[in-house]
Amino acid sequence: MTEAMQPYWPTGSWEDADPGAAGFDAGRLAEVVVYAEANESAWPRSLYYPDGRYVGIVEWNERGPWSDIAGPVSPRGGPAGVILKGGRRVAAWGDTRRPDMTFSIAKSYLAVLAGLAHDDGLIPDVDAPVRDSVPDPLLDGPQNGAITWRHLLQQSSEWEGTLFGKSDQVDHHRQIGPGADNSRKGEKRPLRPPGTHYEYNDVRVNLLSYCLMRRFGRALPEVLRTRIMDPIGASQDWAWHGYDNAWVEIDGARVQSVPGGGHWGGGLFIGADDHARFGLLIARGGDWNGRRILSEGWIRAMLTPSPTLDSYGYLWWLNRGAAAKPHLPASAFSALGAGNNVIWCDPDRDLVAVLRWIDKAALDGFLLRLVAALRD
Repeated sequence: MTEAMQPYWPTGSWEDADPGAAGFDAGRLAEVVVYAEANESAWPRSLYYPDGRYVGIVEWNERGPWSDIAGPVSPRGGPAGVILKGGRRVAAWGDTRRPDMTFSIAKSYLAVLAGLAHDDGLIPDVDAPVRDSVPDPLLDGPQNGAITWRHLLQQSSEWEGTLFGKSDQVDHHRQIGPGADNSRKGEKRPLRPPGTHYEYNDVRVNLLSYCLMRRFGRALPEVLRTRIMDPIGASQDWAWHGYDNAWVEIDGARVQSVPGGGHWGGGLFIGADDHARFGLLIARGGDWNGRRILSEGWIRAMLTPSPTLDSYGYLWWLNRGAAAKPHLPASAFSALGAGNNVIWCDPDRDLVAVLRWIDKAALDGFLLRLVAALRD
């Protein structure tokens, strides 16, 4: 194995690798980058349409009493991305340092924070009711009281209520992905027992974030920075913003709860380079150059198919089940955010790709071209 192919851990700056030495056909890899740049998201750069509507509200056909933007919104940059092979950068395009909104990729960061809580003994049993360790009126009653940490992590909690002015009902009947039909989104439906029904719902993910904050006893961005991002050499440029009304008191201190996306503004504002480091950490099983950041056991559990959706783990998307892409490895997994923003990991090939602002219809084409560009 050549020196360029030996696994490498990024330090303060990236080390680039020759695509050919890293196992790529250089010409085909260059075409992958051209494809990403040519297929930019249709979302306006301002993230607002000319009629004043926020892109997320349009994307999810949302209207009604819970549609107000509650957190900061920042204009986006252009297409950008990074491809890592063996920890080295074999391709990059656009402004990879620019901290843009990243929408639901933040959910996958929450899953990793839940793993830290588990490793620390703050959540020793993911199948225990959340209210056992987070006594809160939000978790009272027979429906909400039966919700476990696993249910929240797999988006099958069926929690009912209002959190920071947003009702769980706003995402009833919500669909995502190609062919999504959100004509009934927001219509109230009967709830099912916790753990029996998958529903992509941002309010319930925000509840998970709130409960994790309660267990750590401090703001989640602080935990993420000290426990994950600083140890892996991420920049200081990223920020995680909450809603204007999401301030609570913990042990006498005023702390802001952060959302698992940018549905109503706020969320994780971060660059492609920092996403790439985060993806590399997870693709390599939670180890960073000999330092154990996250337990292997948690990562295995996090990337195990859920009983209510076989292409979903703990807030990570899996290439498994009925929705699996046959041209991609079964071990591949990804963090996905509207817009489209992607962290895609192929642990068997030690390959990580980060995409910012690619058209969602072009994502499969990008990944197909990327895999085809490998010579081995």
